[in-house]
Amino acid sequence: MISPGPGPGVLVCDVGPRDGLQNEDRILTAAQRADLINELADAGCPRIEAVSFVNPKRVPQMAHAEEVMERIVRSPSTTYSGLVLNIRGAERAVDCGIDRINFAFAVTETFNQRNQGSTVQESLAAFEQIAELARDADIPCTATLGASFGCPFEGPVPAARVAKLAAALANCGADELVISDTIGVGVPTQVSALTNAVRDVAENMTIGCHFHNTRNTGIANAATALAEGVRLLDASVGGAGGCPFAPKATGNICTEDLVYMLHGMGYETGIDLPNLLRVAEWLESELGHQLPGMVKQAGLNWHPASAEAKDA
Repeated sequence: MISPGPGPGVLVCDVGPRDGLQNEDRILTAAQRADLINELADAGCPRIEAVSFVNPKRVPQMAHAEEVMERIVRSPSTTYSGLVLNIRGAERAVDCGIDRINFAFAVTETFNQRNQGSTVQESLAAFEQIAELARDADIPCTATLGASFGCPFEGPVPAARVAKLAAALANCGADELVISDTIGVGVPTQVSALTNAVRDVAENMTIGCHFHNTRNTGIANAATALAEGVRLLDASVGGAGGCPFAPKATGNICTEDLVYMLHGMGYETGIDLPNLLRVAEWLESELGHQLPGMVKQAGLNWHPASAEAKDA
């Protein structure tokens, strides 16, 4: 088994309870979702995107966010984040004691209209209100730029557009910026270009990445982000996930697979990988179908080369 080395730390945010569940046919109860969050915290996940404060009529999988938050047993070593799309969602997040607000919007007009019924400029205006509310409540605020690598309706997205919006979010008060490949079309060269473009307009800010593995490039993109100095990565337990408003947008990169790679590369995460694999297996049973995570299927152990082969 590969164990974490003494190298630099990487903050892994498990988005399974939110992004991982929002596209599932089987809707888990508030109690089941709280159990998932508690198990992820017990496995050492330093940040969990626990809930989404959205309209349950549009995303029924995310209903009862307040009940989920009431049911979790908070770990002092875990930050509990909540996704919001508008000021009403942010007010709900503050009222239930969320540790971090994550405001997300799509950088293209068509996708943003379909995802949250707003123009891009309307979403930026909403974030100004949300950032002010977060400051008043002394809650940190992440801003996630969805569809930064490509849009299912408008196609490729210029890096300059993403950078311009990132600068606006930074000026409004975001303390973190996350570049999201919502539909899993990105490749490593794009990761390098986008992270550097955003860093140029948001100096001294934490920049993170959110990858989907729709076209099997997610882990390669994560490795490239690391090489570019990114130390905040989203992932979903089991590789569950997908956007209900983006055609054929399948799961996020798998948390166990990402952690396996990070530990093998010498990065510290604070996550107990065998324990995390047990969480993935539990979630698989609750959802009633196999999840795409690879380490869960292959296992942590392998047959090492023989001593003769090593000495040859």
